Amino acid sequence: MTKPTARQTKQLDRVIIRFAGDSGDGMQLAGDRFTGETAEFGNDLSTLPNYPAEIRAPAGTLPGVSSFQLHFADHDILTPGDAPDVLVAMNPAALKANLSDLPSGADIIVDSDEFTRRNVSKVGYADNPLTDGSLTDWRVHAIPLTSMTVAALAEFTGISRKEAGRSTNMFVLGLLSWLYHRPTEQTISFLRRKFARRPEIADANIAAFHAGWNFGETSETFSYTYEVKPAALPGGQYRNISGNQALSWGLLAAAEISDRPLFLGSYPITPASDVLHELSRHKRFGVRTFQAEDEIAAAGAALGASFGGALAVTCTSGPGMALKSEVIGLAVTTELPLIVVDVQRAGPSTGMPTKTEQADLLMAMFGRNGESPLPVLAPAGPADCFDMAIEAARIATRYRTPVILLSDAYLAGSSEPWRLPDPAGLPDLRVEHPQEPNGENGSFLPFLRDPQTLARPWAVPGTPGLEHRIGGLEKAAETGAISYDPQNHDAMVRMRATRIERIAEDIEPLAVDDPTGDARVLVLGWGSTYGAITAAVRRVRATGGRIAQAHLRHVHPLPANTRHVLHQYDQVLVPEINLGQLRLLLSALSPDRLTGYHKLRGLPFKAEELAGVIQDVIDELRD
Repeated sequence: MTKPTARQTKQLDRVIIRFAGDSGDGMQLAGDRFTGETAEFGNDLSTLPNYPAEIRAPAGTLPGVSSFQLHFADHDILTPGDAPDVLVAMNPAALKANLSDLPSGADIIVDSDEFTRRNVSKVGYADNPLTDGSLTDWRVHAIPLTSMTVAALAEFTGISRKEAGRSTNMFVLGLLSWLYHRPTEQTISFLRRKFARRPEIADANIAAFHAGWNFGETSETFSYTYEVKPAALPGGQYRNISGNQALSWGLLAAAEISDRPLFLGSYPITPASDVLHELSRHKRFGVRTFQAEDEIAAAGAALGASFGGALAVTCTSGPGMALKSEVIGLAVTTELPLIVVDVQRAGPSTGMPTKTEQADLLMAMFGRNGESPLPVLAPAGPADCFDMAIEAARIATRYRTPVILLSDAYLAGSSEPWRLPDPAGLPDLRVEHPQEPNGENGSFLPFLRDPQTLARPWAVPGTPGLEHRIGGLEKAAETGAISYDPQNHDAMVRMRATRIERIAEDIEPLAVDDPTGDARVLVLGWGSTYGAITAAVRRVRATGGRIAQAHLRHVHPLPANTRHVLHQYDQVLVPEINLGQLRLLLSALSPDRLTGYHKLRGLPFKAEELAGVIQDVIDELRD
């Protein structure tokens, strides 16, 4: 393939493309491959996979629509974009489900073969929208994608017509790759690997990909091709990475730099299962993955591995967190390091399994019986999941505590460029397990405290002279013997709380971005809202608005300067994908300054809507 020369090429600074179709149309694969090509080209990018919870919803229906949105640019971007510039709709359902998101003048590429009377009426269209004049606000490219793919593969023996039709997503990918000057070698290599056991299928998909490219090159459907130059990113080696993959690799790195074997006890649950899948591929690094019979067993096995000296992790989503609460409470009282990953999804109960939400914060804070405080962390972006996994391991091992790491469905599946870190710059997490008794007369005191961290010794079972027992009953200070003494219980509860509070002095202060130094409004977010908030703040500043921004990655304990930061501003806007859980926690520090903005649509915030909310708060203070 060669770059097109017959058409004029338009330079763009950014593009947002959404691939949409049935959940069996391969839109996630096409979007993922286009993302891979874009990452290889060097654009900055951000993605948003969006798919139904049903394994296979009825074909051609609105509940079965799956989509993948990619925003790529020649500059730094932070979100998958508010509205697509291009919609690829593989059937009427995909068109109807996504049309309301398209701005006037956007391009729509549709598979005209699928716009039959039956398919059109199935989703509630009275007439065919391709011919009834209802799409005049957009540039519609109606192309018989399926029949062209089948025709391109007609000479392939051993490939049925149905199998040929399944390659239509590769035809579309080839067409879009031509239209936006994407490199193709990576996709060809990927298809060879993916279908190595069925080379005829690999050849058919590659032929469909080439056919899509050649159609764009030879047809008159498109008047222009488009080019988005590579972004000027900071120097270093980059790769595209999703949140779940980054989190998994962060756990791997933490195990390596702590010189501890990594153990994952998990039970499959959307959208956390990819962590189990990814870590199971790395046995060569000494990783042990255990798929338990249920969430309780998964957490219990991980806590047992921690008792045995492993860097222990259990991974789940909201419904699984509810089941793990008893084991997490046991980890609190036994004071063992345990990383609990909660990839949040929309609830309550089963809720919307494939949709994002930030609604588990209060459960992470208080979802256990008794006084059982523990640290809560939240990564700000897909790549940040790597760093926060390491930070969770640092806090868990240093302070001998379970740590809850709150990711979410948006972070888990979306991706962005990640600059590979210098291993020399990673923190030293090496753990010194005690080898000698620490008490008088050769005794071992399993709850003797480190004077700085208040952590107890992490003694590996089987170490001579360090025999001890732990459990859920209250323990006597230092000796760990079962104790029902009232004063001892009061002292132990306070000791466990103080140990967690001390973490606030061991994390970075809350940083505030306030360029003019005289902003009256602070936007404070946590977790995955970082990208949308930052993009919104940029928009407000571009129009002259004075606005400050801060973002929490350590949600409990809060950074030591949080109260001071809040009191520097007249109003603090807290956008959350819940009904105000962080705002409720912050009200203990600053009850009169907080304003919330909450939406629970199963989708991340849009930068445009947040920019409008921020401007409204600024304007209200002026009045």
